[in-house]
Amino acid sequence: MQSALKERLIVYQEVSERSAKATAQQDEVAVHYDQVRAIYDVLNGKREADLLLKNLNILDVHSESVYQGSILVYDKKIIALSPDESLLKVREVFDGEGLYAIPGLIDAHVHFEAQLAHPAAFAEAIVPCGTTTIFSECLDFVSAAGTEAVQATKGLFKDYQTLPYRVFAFAPGKKTSMEATEALLKMEPFVGLGELSHLTYSVGNDDDFRKSAMGRAKGGFMNTHWGVTTLSPMMLNYMPAIGAFANHDVWKEDDIEKSVRWGLQTQIKFGVGSPEVIKTMLRAMVKRKWPAENFQLCADNISVDRLLTQGHMDWIVSLCAEMGFDPIQAIKMATLYTARAFRMDNKIGSLTPGRFADIVLTDSLSKINPRYVFKDGELMAKDRKMLKHVEIDYSGMVKRPVPGLANLTPQQLDLVPLEISADETQAKVILFDVYGRGHEKFFQEVWVPYRSGKVVPEFNGVKLNRITVVQRYENGKRHIVNGLFKGVSIDRGAVATFWPAPKAYFVAVGDDSAEMCHCLREVDEYAGGCVVTENREVKAVLPLDIYGVMANMSLTELLDATRAIDGALSEMGNRNHGEPVVNKLLTLFISLDRFGFMA
Repeated sequence: MQSALKERLIVYQEVSERSAKATAQQDEVAVHYDQVRAIYDVLNGKREADLLLKNLNILDVHSESVYQGSILVYDKKIIALSPDESLLKVREVFDGEGLYAIPGLIDAHVHFEAQLAHPAAFAEAIVPCGTTTIFSECLDFVSAAGTEAVQATKGLFKDYQTLPYRVFAFAPGKKTSMEATEALLKMEPFVGLGELSHLTYSVGNDDDFRKSAMGRAKGGFMNTHWGVTTLSPMMLNYMPAIGAFANHDVWKEDDIEKSVRWGLQTQIKFGVGSPEVIKTMLRAMVKRKWPAENFQLCADNISVDRLLTQGHMDWIVSLCAEMGFDPIQAIKMATLYTARAFRMDNKIGSLTPGRFADIVLTDSLSKINPRYVFKDGELMAKDRKMLKHVEIDYSGMVKRPVPGLANLTPQQLDLVPLEISADETQAKVILFDVYGRGHEKFFQEVWVPYRSGKVVPEFNGVKLNRITVVQRYENGKRHIVNGLFKGVSIDRGAVATFWPAPKAYFVAVGDDSAEMCHCLREVDEYAGGCVVTENREVKAVLPLDIYGVMANMSLTELLDATRAIDGALSEMGNRNHGEPVVNKLLTLFISLDRFGFMA
C-alpha cells in the first residue's frame, strides 16, 4: 500500500515538474513573441523607437570600413542601421556631429578589487573612458571574505544590472574553497572559472580537478595564469588540454609566442609592471606580425588614479595604434575579438542589429577620445564626465577590524643577514623589487655592505629602504620576513599596508624598525588599508573597510585618499612614478605568496 502510494507521488511530482517546465517555456516564447512583434512594428513606424543616432561615421568592425549612417535603438539594442527615417517614430534623436561611432570598449580581464573602488565608484572611472563591458576576477575579495564568501559576493554584485557598464564575473580557480567556487558558479553574473594557476597553487590534487570540472561544466570559460615560458612542458600542454582558453599573464615576446602557438586567447595587459612592459609586448606583436584576432586587451590590476589621469581601454587602444597597429585592428582587440573569445559577439562587440546599443562616439580612430558613451542606448558619459550616477549602498559589507600586532616589537623587524662574508665586510640579504612581480627577479639574494655589525641598506651604490613582511595573527611564532626593497624610497618615516588575501599579512617599508613597528600597529586598527607615519604621527591613511580590500568611499574620496598617501611619502623624499604607492604595495602580496614568503 505504502509502496503504491509512493510510486503515485513520484509520478505526480514528475508530471508537475514537466507541466511547470512547459509553462515556463510557453511564457518564454510569449516574451520573445512580444519582442519580435515590437521590433517589426518599430521598423514599420507602428511603434516608437527609443533613440536614433544620426550623422555618424560608423565603424564596421566586420568589413573594417567606415561609412556614413545612423543607428536605431529600441529596448536597449540596435535594431537598424541607416533606416528609412520617413517611416519611423522616434522618442529621441541624437546628433552624432559627424563623429566616429565605435562599439563600446571591453576589458577582457580586470580584478574587481585590485583598483580598491566598489563597483558603483568604479563606474565613475571607467565609463567616461568608453568602457561598457568588463570581465572581472574577484578572487582576492572572495578569499578575504573567508567563510562569508558566498554571502559577501552576493552583496558585491547586488544590483549589478543597474551599473552603467556590463559586468561578467569569474569564480575563483584558486585561493578559495571548492565549495565557495561551486556556489559562485551558480550565481549571476558568473560565466566561468577564473585564474587557474600552476606551480605553487595547482598541485594536481582533487580540489584542482573538481574546480576545473566545474569550470568546464559552466560553459568552458577557464582562465589560465602565469607566464607560459615558466611552465613545465607538462603544464603548458595540460592547461589548454583541459579547456583553459585564455591567458593574460604574458610579459615578453617568448611568452606571447607560446601562448598563441598553444591556442590560448592571449590577453595583453597594461595595468601592472613597469610602464615599459606593455610597450615591449606591443613591439613584439608588431614585429612578429601575429594576427590581431589572437589577442584581447585588458587592465588586469589598475588604480583609479591611473584611469582618471591616463585612461582605460581608450588609452591602450590608442597606444596600440601609436606603436604600429592598424587603428581598426587595435579597436577590434578591445571589441569584436574579445566578444568572440567569450562567444558573446551576438550581444556585444559590434554595431550591428541585435547587439546591445553600447556605443562610443570619438573624433579619432587612432587616438580614442570618448566624446559620448552610450550603454544600452542610454547616454552615460560626455567628454569624460559621468552623466548617470548610480547609488548603491555597500555599508553592510564593512567589516570591523580584528587587530593582531599588540605584541610586535621593533627588534623583530631588524634586518639580520642570511650570511656574512668571511672578512665580515658584506652581508647577504633578500632584495625585493616592486616591478619584478611575475618573474624570478621579484626577489633575489644579494651581497650588500656590512659595517659595525649592521647591514648597510645599499646595493650597487644605491641607498634602499627596508621592507618587512609580517603575519597578522601569530600561530605559536609570528612569521616575519625582512629584506631590502626597490620601489619606494623615503628618507624618514614609514608606510605600511594590510591586505587579507590570500593570507593575513602586512608589508611595511622604511629605514627605522621602531617607526616601521609603530606604522604597522596603526594599520592593524583597520580591516585593511594603508597608513603613512612620521615620528609616530599618522600623516595619511586609506581605510579599506569592505572586507579589507575595497574602500567604502566615493570615487572622489578614494582618489583623495590615495593621493594623500603619495603626497605624504613625497614629503619624506619618495619620487613616485606610475601607479600610486598603495596600489604598488598591494600588488606585492600576490608574489609574496606565490614565491613562498607567507607561511
